[in-house]
Amino acid sequence: MKKTKKTDKRHLNEEGFTLIEIMVVVTILAILIALVAPKMVGRTDQARRVSTKVQIKNIEGALQLYKLDTGIYPSTEQGLDALSELPNIGEIPKNWRKGGYLPKVPEDAWGNRFVYVSPGTHGDYDLVSYGADNEAGGDDNDADLESWNLS
Repeated sequence: MKKTKKTDKRHLNEEGFTLIEIMVVVTILAILIALVAPKMVGRTDQARRVSTKVQIKNIEGALQLYKLDTGIYPSTEQGLDALSELPNIGEIPKNWRKGGYLPKVPEDAWGNRFVYVSPGTHGDYDLVSYGADNEAGGDDNDADLESWNLS
């Protein structure tokens, strides 16, 4: 194909980004990430705590339905698994709902099982997430989330 002046001009008029322009954009993005990332990390921890509080409320709702149907709360030995599977130890509930009260027992936002004790020291049952460190006590993100003390 023969080149014409028109096609030669078209190639000359094509523009791209210069190295300096690309470096300026990368620098601006790096500054934005440096400013925003620390704030987002704190939000992640806060979101996990809120999510775990919601899970505790959902489990409490399932426990209330369990008690309405059976007249009792699951025992500590039966645990929260009694909300998704008919217990086979301890006092077997008579009117347990076929299909259960939860499709499966959820974990807290850190992937740990909730601690369930019934009867509890703070009511009919105690339901606790030990937070990020999965150990009793702690501060900030490691602080326990307790069903009787959600605020």
